[in-house]
Amino acid sequence: MRQKTIGTLILVLGLALVAGCSWRPESRSKVPIITTTETQKLLESSHSVVLLDVRTPEEWKSSTGHLPNAVLIPLQELEARFDDLESFQDRMIITYCRSGIRSQTAARLLIEMGFKALSMEGGILKWIAENRSVIKETNQ
Repeated sequence: MRQKTIGTLILVLGLALVAGCSWRPESRSKVPIITTTETQKLLESSHSVVLLDVRTPEEWKSSTGHLPNAVLIPLQELEARFDDLESFQDRMIITYCRSGIRSQTAARLLIEMGFKALSMEGGILKWIAENRSVIKETNQ
C-alpha cells in the first residue's frame, strides 16, 4: 500500500507541476496545495478538474455559498463515499473547505485511495476574499 501511495503522490506532483501548480506541503499533512488563483486557471483551462467541497451541508447552504459546479461530500462522510467518486478516478480533484484545513485531510485520504487530489489553500474564505464567484442557495 505504501508503494502505491508513493506512486500516486509522484503522479499527483507531476500533474500539479504540468498544470503550473506549486508544491507547498503543510508540515502536518504532506499534501499538494493549490492556490485559489491556480485553481481558477485550472478550472478555466480544463474540463477534467473536479471541485470537491468537504464542508457540511449547513456550510454549503450558508452565506458563504459554494464554488460553481462543486460536488458536496462532507469530510466526515468521505471514506464511506469513495464509491461516489469512482467516476472521477482519472480526473484531478481539488478539495476545499472553509479555510483549508479539512480539505488537506480530504486530499490526503483521496491520494491514499488512488485518486489525484490537491487541496485549495485558504478555502472558500480566501476565494471570497479575492472576489471570486460563488453560488448561494436560496431558501425555499
